[in-house]
Parts: sequence; structure tokens; C-alpha cells
Amino acid sequence: MFSHIMVGSNDIERSKHFYDAVLAVLGVGAPLRNDAKTGHTRLFYRHDAGTFCVSQPINNDTATCANGGTIGFKCDSLEQVQKFHDVAVANGGTSIEAPPGLRESPMGALHLAYVRDPDGNKLCALHRPG
Repeated sequence: MFSHIMVGSNDIERSKHFYDAVLAVLGVGAPLRNDAKTGHTRLFYRHDAGTFCVSQPINNDTATCANGGTIGFKCDSLEQVQKFHDVAVANGGTSIEAPPGLRESPMGALHLAYVRDPDGNKLCALHRPG
């Protein structure tokens, strides 16, 4: 359904440090770095059929997070959810909502962890058991 997801960053090197560590938990390698002629930098993390991008805003305004928006990352196990959370917090992220763990939802049981990246973007690590 999606080709890519892009978030803005006010400090691209801080974001690179954060996402290099967090996405490595999911098996994602180093990003492709694109330094545009305009002077803006973008990072493209490729994995399977998707791309997660981090960019300095090309309109030169301040990057802001989406109120009500969440970007979910699929994990293979409860342990990977916990590691995603712990690595995020250790690299400048902030733990939010309930502690990582099992939650009941209309879609059944889910293992979830929520964090905010250093720019305030809300991320979710999610594993569906069974």
C-alpha cells in the first residue's frame, strides 16, 4: 500500500544517529544519504519493499511532528518490540504511553511499545503474536 514514509528533522545528524540504532534492531542497514543541490539532506532507509525517509524540510520551515500521527514498525517478537523501545530511549528517544507489553485490541492481542524520536515523531513497535 505504501511506497515510503517521510518525517522531518531539525537536526539530521541527530536523527541519523537515532534511526541508525533503532532501525538496526529491525535489520535495516545504513541509509542512502541524499544531499540536494538546495543544501537539504535526506536519509533513505530501505528494507524489504518499503522506504523510511528522514528529511530536512525543503521549505526551510521548522520540522514538526503530526498531531495524532503514529508510524508503526513491524517486529518479529515481543523481545524485538522491547529492544526497539530500549534502543530508542538509549539514543535520544522518549518512552510514551504505557510501558512496552501486551495489549488487547479489537484486532486481538498485540505487543506494543511507543516512543517519540528526538524531533517528536511518534513511533510504535508492534508484534502480533501467534
